[in-house]
Amino acid sequence: MAGFVQGIFFAPEGGARMKSVQAASALKSCGLEGDRYCAGTGHWSRFGRVCEVTFIAAEDLDDIERETGVGVKKGEHRRNVVTKGISLKALRRGDRFRVGEVAFEYRGPRSVCRHIERLTEPGMTQALKGRGGICASVIENGTVRVGDEIEVDPVSATIVSEQDKGTASLQ
Repeated sequence: MAGFVQGIFFAPEGGARMKSVQAASALKSCGLEGDRYCAGTGHWSRFGRVCEVTFIAAEDLDDIERETGVGVKKGEHRRNVVTKGISLKALRRGDRFRVGEVAFEYRGPRSVCRHIERLTEPGMTQALKGRGGICASVIENGTVRVGDEIEVDPVSATIVSEQDKGTASLQ
């Protein structure tokens, strides 16, 4: 199961407009360097529901624009990484995947709130419902680039953090 990165976005602080970039540094226990969630200023950060890096499928964005007319192609979706050619919905909690040189762990689906609609346009919350993407944690630092390949299966079998090794030996 492989796909690739179609776009990368981040906002420097909560409520700021999303900025499109060609590459971003991903930092363990933080997220994308320069993004609101890495800085701890994202909307969800205030509620203790931190999501280090968010991913959303380009195919879902295409469907949203076609079905609803709501604009989601220029970062209005407020997600960090736009993927193409991979089913994010097929991931299970704890699955690990590699994006270029960075390793991530799937944490769960990304919920959608009304705050996104206040920052974008009416109808955005409903448009993203059930297609809001996923949350992931960075488990191996590196740079994510537009065009990077996304691999799921090999990472789960080969990357085991030192903390995981310690936990495994206790079981």
